[in-house]
Amino acid sequence: MKRFLILFLFTFQGLLAQVQFEARVSKNTLGLNERLRIDFIMNVDGDNFEQPNFEGFKVVAGPSQQISQSWINGRSSFQKIYSYILQPDRKGNVTIRQAAIEFNGQIYKTSPIKIVVTNAVAQERDPNDRPQGQGSETLNLVAEISKTNPYLNEPITVVYKLYFNNIGVTGFKELAKPKYNDFWNQNIDIKQLAIEEGSFQGQKCYFVILKKTILYPQKSGKLTIEPLSLDIGVQLPTNRRDMFGQMIITDDNKVVSAGAKTINVRPLPETGKPADFSGAVGKFNFVVTPSKTSVKSGEGLDLIVSATGTGNMKLFTLPKPIVPNALEMYDPVHDEKVTTSLTGMSGRISDKYTIVPQYKGKYIIKPMQFSYFDLGTGSYKTITSQEIAIDVLDGPMQAEANSTANAAKNVISKTDQFKYIKSRTTLVSVEKDDFYGSDLYYALLLAPFIILPIIIIAKKKKEAIDGDVAGNRIKMNNKLAKKYLSEAKKQLNNKEPFYIALEKAMHNFLKAKLHIETSEMSKDNIRELLLSRNANPESVQSFINLTENCEFARYAPASSASIQQDFDKAVLIISELEKQIV
Repeated sequence: MKRFLILFLFTFQGLLAQVQFEARVSKNTLGLNERLRIDFIMNVDGDNFEQPNFEGFKVVAGPSQQISQSWINGRSSFQKIYSYILQPDRKGNVTIRQAAIEFNGQIYKTSPIKIVVTNAVAQERDPNDRPQGQGSETLNLVAEISKTNPYLNEPITVVYKLYFNNIGVTGFKELAKPKYNDFWNQNIDIKQLAIEEGSFQGQKCYFVILKKTILYPQKSGKLTIEPLSLDIGVQLPTNRRDMFGQMIITDDNKVVSAGAKTINVRPLPETGKPADFSGAVGKFNFVVTPSKTSVKSGEGLDLIVSATGTGNMKLFTLPKPIVPNALEMYDPVHDEKVTTSLTGMSGRISDKYTIVPQYKGKYIIKPMQFSYFDLGTGSYKTITSQEIAIDVLDGPMQAEANSTANAAKNVISKTDQFKYIKSRTTLVSVEKDDFYGSDLYYALLLAPFIILPIIIIAKKKKEAIDGDVAGNRIKMNNKLAKKYLSEAKKQLNNKEPFYIALEKAMHNFLKAKLHIETSEMSKDNIRELLLSRNANPESVQSFINLTENCEFARYAPASSASIQQDFDKAVLIISELEKQIV
């Protein structure tokens, strides 16, 4: 009976025991090149264990299972553990999701665990964390910086080298790419990875160059280059040998990091800095070259402003030329022929300006200045271009045009001298007449009898006019011709809108006079119709030539004088055809 009682107490204790199932990690924050251990611990013998998918991690080892059971002072304890070794494959906040077991028909789950993965950290190699063998394996990723205290916009290079010895490298992938905040950067292409002999920390080993980058700091102060981290497949030797006496090699993965680098960027000195300094740093030559110096009025020339040399070629602007008002200058076309190597950028950048003279005469383009900071001497240098003289051979003189404009602007007619002074006074009587019986009273009384017949007659006339479709079209075309001719006059200083309006005015004039549509406006048809209406052949030919010139002149250089001549010619031709056409 005593046995049955003890057995019942143990069974009852088991039924009352609370099921515990939890997950524990060796650390909650680790570097990208570190590993963590996670244990899923239960105090009952659960079935159907379901592991999480470990998103954001790579399972290096596991699962391994441990079971322990003990009796102490008549009390039993049970523990089952599933263990894994995990390697993070990305930075940031990563969550290990729930694992699950089944016990007595119930499902139990662990709580999610949040892990913070930081940049790879420098760590000492644990002698026990490697297979037994020679013990002299080397695997290190190093970022070699050409200069750690450059000037602003001074080029520096970062070369990433992987050193290895007594270890085989089967491949690698990037876990974290380096970030170059506040740097202009460009990678230098490596056509083929080559293994070279070298030394690391005094030991002879091999290395391979994985990445080359040129940097131009864009901000002064302490700037950080975030590290490059790699997951490398390796083959490690062991002390075991096969049946032929050959050493057995094991495959493994190692995470290495170049570590974060700090660059202390010096600002450019303020002493001696030119007022026109635009940020050029390096060594340059500066020239300003015109395509020609003798042109005709309305004929264009190119002015090329260029800088050649080595330095931050893509990171500054060239000075803009200042030309006289008589020379019309258009926005530049920028061109770059720059190559980038480990020594920095070199080549040529240029701005090409198109200049069109408007008046006859000789004009001077003043010398231009280009300033840069010379890294060799640590001082500012200024290059001044030569003065350029442009000789415009023909066209109107600017002095004559200005005197005509000023004369028209300054002459005041005699009638306008006293227009703001009233010469007559209108007196209003204070005494007012009654409205009833006044002239206004009788006028308003009779107004409806007069206005109604007028409205009826006007309505009938409007209906007759609306019914005349052809006549209305002619009137509309006449109206449009006058409208566009007026618009062309307003646009005398704007070449393209002027010729568009002038062309529309001439087309609508033809529609009104010849009663034709746009589809019928071929050159031969216009000539035939105008001649059949007794138009002068010379006037007809002038009209057709001017129409063709409108479309051509929109895309060709034209001076204000030629635009005025085309407008006057259009008014004269339209007036002549108006008189000739019957």
